[in-house]
Amino acid sequence: MKPARYKSLDVFRGLTVCIMIVVNTAGAGAEPFATLQHAQWFGFTLADVVFPSFLFAVGNAMSFAMKPGVSHQDYLLKVLKRTAIIFLLGYLMYWFPFVHQQGDGSWAFNPIGETRIMGVLQRIALCFGIAAIACRYLSVKYLIALCVLLLVGYWSILMMFGVPGQQLTPLGNAGALLDQAVLGINHMYRKGHGYDPEGLLSTLPAIVNVIAGYLAGRYISRSENKSLLVRNLLIGGAVFVAAGLLWSLGFPLAKRIWTSSFVLLTIGIDLVILGGLISYVEIAGQTRGTKFFEIFGRNPLAIYLFSELFVTVLQLIKVNGEGLYDWIGIHLFQAVIPGALGSLICAIVYMLVCWGLGFLLDRKNIIIKI
Repeated sequence: MKPARYKSLDVFRGLTVCIMIVVNTAGAGAEPFATLQHAQWFGFTLADVVFPSFLFAVGNAMSFAMKPGVSHQDYLLKVLKRTAIIFLLGYLMYWFPFVHQQGDGSWAFNPIGETRIMGVLQRIALCFGIAAIACRYLSVKYLIALCVLLLVGYWSILMMFGVPGQQLTPLGNAGALLDQAVLGINHMYRKGHGYDPEGLLSTLPAIVNVIAGYLAGRYISRSENKSLLVRNLLIGGAVFVAAGLLWSLGFPLAKRIWTSSFVLLTIGIDLVILGGLISYVEIAGQTRGTKFFEIFGRNPLAIYLFSELFVTVLQLIKVNGEGLYDWIGIHLFQAVIPGALGSLICAIVYMLVCWGLGFLLDRKNIIIKI
């Protein structure tokens, strides 16, 4: 029997992309609302839940994409190919626009030796690749054991191999030391000055977000009693939130090093949101507002990539020495609605531009598979 397809999962995926774009493209000229900014180090905001939710959504999609009868070789080749393509797109996104204008007016290639290697798409690629292989070959029991091993193991590695007394600091944590040794500072997040929020070591606990999404999708697709399903999702979400908050007393919430307590908290929040969406869409039969997010959900990676590249292009266009996107934020939105609200509205307008691309793709029934 083919598992039932839930529209609420598509809405969930689209919702994460929508908020991700708003968070990433705050208008210039004013400090954004605090909840739309990532926590400086320890702490938790609305912005912090977006990326792990996208990884959770990747796992949801995997639960439907795994088709029986596919040979091991074909499956592994497909996973490796997709992993490589997403990783390469992320790398090229950071190298973009590939060239820059020098002081004498001539053009030169951006030095590839200073291009960031890790990043958002790169983390998505690695988490997808590892989780896809694990979910194919491990039973539910062993997947849960793997998640526990990754979360506890990551905590142990940070405590054992970080700089004594500085294990959870930006430059003293084991992840930063590993990235500096393997990647080199020139290939790391510029604003980190020696640490990378999407570094190699902190990718390990992020894999759990994908596996959790897969297990949730697997459970959802096989549940016949939707009311019971929603109840269990809400209870499970509450348990994960409580566990994350309890663990945070000894291992603080920190998106920038993806602490294990942060993983549990975000999984719990995602389960609660999914429960609410299933109740609204599948049980109550409501469709108001769902189409908007489904547009994002049909081409999530393509729209996200466009949102990052297009804003970069706008910033290359200078108006009185300011990047065009910054100029628009300062001289249009801030002039009419000053402060954080103006910054937010600028980001929402840009998000709607990106939605427009998704709408055109949807009208032409184009699904860009990466």
